[in-house]
Amino acid sequence: MLTTTADQWWTTGVGYCLDLERFADSAGDGHGDLVGMGDHLDHLTALGVTFVWLQPFYPSPEGDDGYDISDHYGVDPEVGTFGQFVEVVRACRERGIRVLVDLVVNHTSVEHPWFQDARSSRDARHRDWYVWRDEPDPADDDADIFFPDVEDSIWSYDEVAGQYFRHRFYSHQPDLNTSNPEVRDEICRIMGFWLQLGVAGFRVDAVPYFVDTATRTEDADDDGDDHEEAAGRRHPDDPTALAESMHMLDVMRDFLSRRSAEAVMLGEVNRPYDEQAEFFGGPGQRMTLNFDFVMNQRMFLAHARGLASPVVQALQERPELAAGKSFGLFVRNHDELSLDQLSPEELQEVLAEFGPDPDHQIFGRGLRTRLPTMVGHDRARLELVYALLFSLPGTPVLYYGEELAQDEDLSLEARMAVRTPVRWGPQPDGRGVADQERDPDSVLQWFRRLVHTYRSRPELGRGRLQVVDCGEPSVLVHALTWQGRTTLAVHHLGSEPVVVEVPLELLPEGSEVVELLTNDPVTVPDGGLVVELPGYGYRWYGDVS
Repeated sequence: MLTTTADQWWTTGVGYCLDLERFADSAGDGHGDLVGMGDHLDHLTALGVTFVWLQPFYPSPEGDDGYDISDHYGVDPEVGTFGQFVEVVRACRERGIRVLVDLVVNHTSVEHPWFQDARSSRDARHRDWYVWRDEPDPADDDADIFFPDVEDSIWSYDEVAGQYFRHRFYSHQPDLNTSNPEVRDEICRIMGFWLQLGVAGFRVDAVPYFVDTATRTEDADDDGDDHEEAAGRRHPDDPTALAESMHMLDVMRDFLSRRSAEAVMLGEVNRPYDEQAEFFGGPGQRMTLNFDFVMNQRMFLAHARGLASPVVQALQERPELAAGKSFGLFVRNHDELSLDQLSPEELQEVLAEFGPDPDHQIFGRGLRTRLPTMVGHDRARLELVYALLFSLPGTPVLYYGEELAQDEDLSLEARMAVRTPVRWGPQPDGRGVADQERDPDSVLQWFRRLVHTYRSRPELGRGRLQVVDCGEPSVLVHALTWQGRTTLAVHHLGSEPVVVEVPLELLPEGSEVVELLTNDPVTVPDGGLVVELPGYGYRWYGDVS
């Protein structure tokens, strides 16, 4: 099913990742909940977000902060009830905010009834829903260990089952066998269940890992229809099985398109650009959006160096996407800032600039701090990071608390450091929501201007990109044009003041423009516009219309 440009709401949207357990506590028991979220929807509305991604709120033993799910069809009683969930989704919709939920189908918890049944017998109903071997698969000898501080293999022996099971993440998160048609049908049932409750799609967790186990035989006949078992299937151990790693995404997308004309799949796909095309597919296929991990990491490298070139390089290398596809842009909406696609030398540059303290680092490949700590609470530098992010082609997604310059808590274990509660009331440091609501110069008020300006300029999400060499290595000048309207952005990544000239082909002499974030009018003088920028300065210029 194809959608028109007008229907592609995600291409000009602004997302907000929200952890229900830490967002708002309505009962005063120290545990956030759905009622608390509902009580603070005005905050999201005033900020200007158009969709919310809810991190896992399903029943879970909480071995991986909710990503070890024990019931894909439930709501954790500590966060609320199904009635409260539906009410929050409805209330969001009334405010023009769509809700996405986390779809975690690479693995389950070991406490999930499926796994408990699977381990009970080799003939158990759910045995083939997981990946078992008598000995660890030698093909996985070189597999990256996602949590090297805890695990030393992606195979663990289960005494009850008498076999090893595969787990790309923690050993308490056994991988589902997505080559099994019954598992694929169950994944579609899960999607259909939450769509029926009003969600507008899914943030799909760990996409490259669960498609890695998907296989299909030559004579399979699975078109992804609603929960019909495919004929001619063989177990993936069968040597005749052919790897078809993307078939699971085709099944999911086909199902989604039949059930909803508006719903999207936003993928966690931390892969190089040359692999992205396969995950996106063509128009109406596979992923609707993928988070742009390459841009995220190159952007931090650019800020560390004070040079625009890493961002320019990423923009030049980005694959051309089919109509209706988009990259999700982010600064910190994952539990750790992963820098795994940088070279070892580049990684050390970023760590030296933004996290030289070993306690700030994690897994040898990233950081477990939020941006304010990384930039030493330098307001100018913080603003520059987000202004640049929102000016790049794609769909920005904020992590809860970013709009408040919220800090992490390094006393919490590992990745949990960034999952700190929102401070709604007045605070001694003046950075609570109530404090920032009253302060016109607060970070919160600045974020509101940024988000609303972005939403008023649809070319930022949909426009044709033009990058211009202004002769200053620390300054990125680029323009986005859509339906005859242009936004020009100038960002200075260095710490010392600079002066740059904007080429006349972008802003002709005599043209009337507005500096969009301050609303100051500008008339381009003879010879072109000269822009004076302080250290970490930025400007957005737009046509008067």
